[in-house]
Amino acid sequence: MTGEQIYQAAVKALNDKKAEDIQVMKIGDLTIVADYFVIATGTSSTHVKSLADNVEYELGLQGVQPGHIEGKATGWILLDYGSVVVHVFLADMRGYYNLERLWTDAAQVDIQDLISSSKENA
Repeated sequence: MTGEQIYQAAVKALNDKKAEDIQVMKIGDLTIVADYFVIATGTSSTHVKSLADNVEYELGLQGVQPGHIEGKATGWILLDYGSVVVHVFLADMRGYYNLERLWTDAAQVDIQDLISSSKENA
């Protein structure tokens, strides 16, 4: 799968489980770390874990496994898919680390169509 296909699948998986404030940042022109960051917020530790588990499950169904997972017991779970890194936060952790501010030069990807089509199929 391409990076674009991975972030699209991740956004749909997050949206299906009611993630809040999902954002995709195109960082490939700024760093070699990844091409995209997907950032989302969960409402509780259980919700954050459920969101991350659903991303892993849905991408796994498509034959894509994360190279690395960090933070399963914290308020910030990171799933590294190489070209796409998915960050799932508790609200206070997201505010504290504020990746959006750290990566202000990154282009915001419009994902409204992904979220709308996901809601219509629910």
